[in-house]
Order: sequence, then structure tokens, then C-alpha cells
Amino acid sequence: MAGHQAHQAQQAQQTLHVGGEWRAAVSRATREILDPADAKPFAVVAEGDERDADAAVAAARHAFDTGEWPRTPVAERAALLRRVADLLVRDREELGLLESRDAGKTLEEGRVDIDCVADAFRYFADLVVGEGGGRVVDAGSADVHSVVVHEPVGVCALITPWNYPLLQASWKIAPALAAGNTFVVKPSEITPLTTIALIRLLAEAGLPAGVAGLVTGPGHTVGARLAEHPDVDLVSFTGGLVSGTKVARAAAESVKKVALELGGKNPNVVFADACATDEDFDTAVDQALNAAFIHSGQVCSAGSRLIVEESVRERFVAELARRAGRIRLGRGTEDGVECGPLVSEGQREKTEAYVASALAEGAVLRAGGRRPEPSAERPATGYFYEPTVLDQCHREMKVVREEVFGPVLTVETFRTEDEAVALANDTEYGLAGAVWTTDAGRARRVAGRLRHGTVWINDFHPYLPQAEWGGFGKSGVGRELGPAGLAEYRETKHVYQNLAPKPVRWFAGRPQ
Repeated sequence: MAGHQAHQAQQAQQTLHVGGEWRAAVSRATREILDPADAKPFAVVAEGDERDADAAVAAARHAFDTGEWPRTPVAERAALLRRVADLLVRDREELGLLESRDAGKTLEEGRVDIDCVADAFRYFADLVVGEGGGRVVDAGSADVHSVVVHEPVGVCALITPWNYPLLQASWKIAPALAAGNTFVVKPSEITPLTTIALIRLLAEAGLPAGVAGLVTGPGHTVGARLAEHPDVDLVSFTGGLVSGTKVARAAAESVKKVALELGGKNPNVVFADACATDEDFDTAVDQALNAAFIHSGQVCSAGSRLIVEESVRERFVAELARRAGRIRLGRGTEDGVECGPLVSEGQREKTEAYVASALAEGAVLRAGGRRPEPSAERPATGYFYEPTVLDQCHREMKVVREEVFGPVLTVETFRTEDEAVALANDTEYGLAGAVWTTDAGRARRVAGRLRHGTVWINDFHPYLPQAEWGGFGKSGVGRELGPAGLAEYRETKHVYQNLAPKPVRWFAGRPQ
């Protein structure tokens, strides 16, 4: 029995994937992965450092420069991505549970995430297969064949966040592979487990050794090294603004391609006409709850700024606060739980600090604002925080300006359409936003004026793998998903062929 336990412990530490092999960190360091519902460790992973990052990049570089994957026919690459999608469907329950325990979200959210990951792999498989052999350019001569083609960018460093570990990894890995690249992925050190599982599925699907690299470890060591590494051709990062700017600076030294998704401070604009009937009112309130409190608000596109027309503000906020107070908090794997814990104690303390600053600046607490009482489904050691509604907020408040990444909704009011648009755009970010109205003309006008990468009309949160995702301003650069998401992982090349070459005679010298 002791020998079996020792073998399991050794296997748990071998979570680095380099050159097709699973290995421990060079330093032999490990990290315990905590379940945020009770703060108890339930897994152990390797804690890599710069040396491990270097080894993974070297393997990916070798696989790209000398291996078969970049030269594999598109149809074969697409077939592999579809096999991965099928394996994800096969392991949906296991992976959904792992995502729930690792990130603290509800089990149903975890299952939905796995479905979306499979959709991403299928989408990029279909996209590359549906493309032609390049764009023919008319050179104005029958003696010239000119074509623009797309080639893989090379070795990609993929740095993913802790809130949607596998989903965000798939948004990078699927297009990177579809385009013919090799990659090294660094998941968040807090939530790496489903990414490790995905790398195993890639191998099971037949991906050649060395194409997929994985280094588990901290951002300030592993992530920083990947961003600056001269043999990395592209770095794609999803995370916070501060870390993202560091990645951009590090990548600039070697002038590599950079894609950054850095979050948002997303407005949810509700006009009075969207609440004219009881049914419309119920829908708008329900959607405002979903916008703000799904996954305890730990969503880059969370509708954390409710901007509601003054004439319906009191009724709307009162009902919103009442329903927020009834949200059932608990361990995500328990039946009936609607909202899980925050991912870490640090994230909860950060959330508490934002609420305290808002109250000090004059906000009115309408719901939540504290840690819930412990219960059988909410252990006292878990990182739970009640869904919080802060009324009478204004733009100068820190909680309105900065991304909280917790279950905190601020309420601002407006009287005119112009004022609503001005408030919604008064942010350094520009990832997503929504407008609620029954006036079709107003809906189109406001959506057109909002400076955000995704705008929902009478909805919040849905996305499509075939539609680009990304933001304006400090929400980042580049796009994920859609054709532009694939283009991030490619270089464009113009091939000009002269079919009837002859001397130019530009210079005077001629054969004697």
C-alpha cells in the first residue's frame, strides 16, 4: 500500500510535458492544489521554473523546425482536432467535476465549459478545412501567378487564467494547432488540472510528440520567461491588466507577436422601456443577476456595472437586491447550489477591500457585503462571499473604475440616452456591454456607440466560437475565436511567380 501511494505521489508531480514526455520540475518543487470550497488540498502538481520553460520551448522549437506537424495536410490537422472534441465529450463528466473542484464553479457550469471547449475544437477544424489554397492576386499579366498564403507563426507561448482554465486554453490551443503551430501552455498555478488533462487527450488523439508543451508554475517565473524567450514567436495571454502589460514589455524585446485579453469593466445599460411589463421587468432583473454573479463574478465579461434609467431605479434595485440575497451559495458539486466560492483567499480579501472602499466613498449596501454563515455546504474554511449590490455609485469610486473579479454589482443611474452611452463608455476597458430596450432604433444606436468588443442587445454573456472575442482600450489587443482568432496564429506570405522570366535590362551592361 505504501508503495502504491508513493507511485501516485510521483505521478502527481510529473505534470510538465516536454518533448512528448511527462516529467517533474527540474527543481523537484511541487504545489498543492486547493479546493476553494474548503481550502483543503486535493491534488499535487510540479512547480516549474525558468529552466523548465526553456526546456519546453526548445522541444517546441525542434518540433516546429524539423517535425511533421507544420507540414501536415490541413485535413489531417482538422481530423485530429475533431478527435479531441470527441474525447472531451467522452470525458465530459470527469472533466466538468475537475473544473468545478479546481475553480470553485458549480458542476453544471463545469459541464457547460467542457461542451464549449469541444465546440471550439470543432469550429477551428471546420474553419481550416473550409479554406481555399490561398488568395490569388491579379498581377495584371498572364505571365505572373501571384498568391497570398498563410503559414503557421511558429512556437506559441499560451498563458491562461484561473477563472475558465480549460475554456481559455482551448481558445488558444485549438487555433494554434489548426494553423500548424507548436506551443507551450502555462496554465494558472491555481487551476492547472484540466489543462493537464487536455494535454493527455491531445496525445491520445495522436498529436506528434513535441508539438504540445506544458509547464505548470508561477507567472512571475514561468510566464515571464515564456514572454521574453527569443525562440517564442507569439505570446497569447489572458489575465489581468498589470500582468498583461508586463507580458507586452517582455515580448517587445524580441519583437514577437502578442495577443492580450485583459478583462473589462462591463456596463449593463437598462432603459425604462425594457421594464414596461411584469414579464420584461422579470427578464431584465434575472439577466442582471446572471450578468453580475455567474461564477461569483469571476468573469472577464461580467456585467458588474448596472446603469439603469432613473425612473425605474428604485424598483429595479430593490428586486435585484432581494433576489441576490436568495442566491444559494455552497460547494459547486452540491445539488441546488447556484454560486460557488471565490477561487482563493486572496481573491476574497481583494473583493472585501473593494466593498469597504465603496462604502467609505458613499455607496449604499443593498445586499451581501459579507462572508456568509458557515453551513454543511459552505465550510467555514471555504472562500465564500455573498453576492453584493452597491447602490448610488458614481464614476469616481474605485469599485466602479477597477475590475473587482468578485460578486460585486455597482448601480449607476441616467436620465437620457446620451448620458447612458457616456457612462457606459467612461472606462479604460472596452471588452463587453449590453443594452436593454424595446425600442429597436435605440438598440441599434446605442450598440453602435458603445466602445466595447462585444455588445449584447437584450441579453448578456452568450458568445459564439465563430464570432471574434476581444476588447477595445485596456481590454487588450488582438482577437480570439472567429476567423481573426485563427489569423492571430498565422503569418501572411505573398508568393509571386514569374512564369516567363526574361532580362530586365535596367542596367547598361549587356552580354557581348
